[in-house]
Amino acid sequence: MIRQRGSHMILVKEGRMATLSVPDHKEVAKGTLRSLIRCSGLTAEGFVALAGR
Repeated sequence: MIRQRGSHMILVKEGRMATLSVPDHKEVAKGTLRSLIRCSGLTAEGFVALAGR
């Protein structure tokens, strides 16, 4: 996380030009979550595996 503005965290992966804006809410809408996973380059299964750590 490089910064946070309001309720959104801005994430950057070193070596990449893209940034990802993630809402910092208790619940995120299903479509928003799927879009964030897709934009991050992960699969849903990969995300679940990382989230379970």
